[in-house]
Amino acid sequence: LFNKQKVFDDFIAAAEYLIREKYTSKDKLAIAGGSNGGLLVGACMTQRPDLYKVTFPAVGVMDMLRYHKFTIGWAWAVEYGSSDEEEHFNNLYAYSPLHNIKESVAYPATLVTTADHDDRVVPAHSFKFIAEMQEKHTGNNPVLIRIETQSGHGASSTTKRIDEISDKWAFMFYIMGIKINY
Repeated sequence: LFNKQKVFDDFIAAAEYLIREKYTSKDKLAIAGGSNGGLLVGACMTQRPDLYKVTFPAVGVMDMLRYHKFTIGWAWAVEYGSSDEEEHFNNLYAYSPLHNIKESVAYPATLVTTADHDDRVVPAHSFKFIAEMQEKHTGNNPVLIRIETQSGHGASSTTKRIDEISDKWAFMFYIMGIKINY
């Protein structure tokens, strides 16, 4: 409950290791995660925006102060805590991706993905997160949202899944300047 930050610290340490040991560079490092992994990506990109070239937070729990007010979110309070309880509020606020987007920071190129019928992690998380990013972000990196229609918490068809994956790869290749020769 009070150790969630260690997850983000470990992920950031792994990225730093990959860069330090020259497995990759900041200019070739993309991170992606969905649902709880979307929270992971959102928290890591707001805490260390300098580490990543491209980020893909998908259907993420981005508003840690209000997540428990929507659909099944109340059931996650055992894992995260509840901002309704004073001792949990500061802990949640410290890593909540939505609440840690800073003014005038150059964030990585970001493609947030969500679905309009997601009843597990409601799309409001992604909508609020991308709106805040677009308001405060500085620099030339695009910060965009992709909304899957008639879909829930995961792709609703193979075709939609292929479309989403294609969009993500195309976005990443474009941002990283990767050319494909046929």
